[in-house]
Amino acid sequence: MDPISERLRARHPQRIDLSLDRMRALCAALGDPQHRLPPVVHVAGTNGKGSTVALIRAVAEAAGLKVHAYTSPHLVRFNERIRLAGRLIEDDHLNAVLDRIESVSGEATVFESTTAAAFLAMAETPADLAVIEVGLGGVLDATNVIERPLLSVITPVDYDHAEFLGTDLAGIASEKAGVLKAGAPGVIGRQREEAFKAIERRAADVRARLTVLGVDFDAWAERGGMAFQTADLFMDLPAPALAGGHQIDNAAVAIAAALELDLPESAIVEGLKAVRWPARLQRISTGPYGQAAKAAEAELWLDGGHNPHAGRALAAFLAERQARAPRPLALICGMLGNKDAGGFFAALKDSQATVFTVGFDGAAAEPAALAAVARGHGLAATPAGSVGEALDLALRFGAGRVAICGSLYLAGEVLGASPETWPV
Repeated sequence: MDPISERLRARHPQRIDLSLDRMRALCAALGDPQHRLPPVVHVAGTNGKGSTVALIRAVAEAAGLKVHAYTSPHLVRFNERIRLAGRLIEDDHLNAVLDRIESVSGEATVFESTTAAAFLAMAETPADLAVIEVGLGGVLDATNVIERPLLSVITPVDYDHAEFLGTDLAGIASEKAGVLKAGAPGVIGRQREEAFKAIERRAADVRARLTVLGVDFDAWAERGGMAFQTADLFMDLPAPALAGGHQIDNAAVAIAAALELDLPESAIVEGLKAVRWPARLQRISTGPYGQAAKAAEAELWLDGGHNPHAGRALAAFLAERQARAPRPLALICGMLGNKDAGGFFAALKDSQATVFTVGFDGAAAEPAALAAVARGHGLAATPAGSVGEALDLALRFGAGRVAICGSLYLAGEVLGASPETWPV
């Protein structure tokens, strides 16, 4: 664990307690920095939030804007959560901000304190735009003290965090639609019907104008790139520099957001080519794991997706890759114990992959139990003692394509194994 994370965990409650009362009190004690941010793009949803934030940021920066970004969780270093005018916050700056938070924070949770730190640092650092990712839900998420965003974005809504958001998709969508605010347009990713109806109801309540993927604009892969179209606009664009067919939809949402921000097509082109977002179908070729795979002439991919929707995206990516260049496939999977492992493996049941299950620091599912779930969905699965052991087994058994998957926490351990692979 990095020093900043240790500091926060030692001094603040780690519970998730969805409420805005403590956050509002904390912000008030700090002079309400959330009201002094640059214009805000507020991003909610279940899957694709981080990729969409990265895409919006890349396009805005290509247009010459200085952009703050707030995302969670981090992978290796806590600093990854707060990007100030394009650069990760420095340790000294972050510690100084946390000193100020802790002098007034009371019973604020880790995430509330983190969010307040981000708002304070962003309010005091000049920039043109702030792209803020919701942590969990929407209505009661700590970031939702932002009352007047310039633009709200909702990526696809699906099932996750059932212990907090429940298992009713319309209810989950209503919670996430809490980021929609009067006077701020909303850009909405592709949704299931019941989720979209809930989002529409919230938009009608607050009189927010919506622009919806699949209704007001669309995008598709075409000739190695992507096409984007509205009723009166067509753009022939490069594919986003993020692997996976699902990134076309994420890019489409980011492009629609860029158009709402009046960013030029040239910036959209350059942003799509420049975007980076680690642990989302990231090819690993350096560090100890990348070097081991390279020595065996195997591909190694890393993906932090951890719910059935993410499992379907991973399965589609692997199926496409296997169709073009078949190789023996292995999955190295670790998941938090509260995640829907059955739904995740159900999405991958036709992959014919050999599965090796692993644990990681934190509330990870037991590898043996996780392997049993995978076997219940027709996948050959074996528990292993570590990622290194699992990768060695996969390569010795002849895997030519390996995906480490199932958790951002597992992905962080993989990237943290060498400074070569730390996110920057």
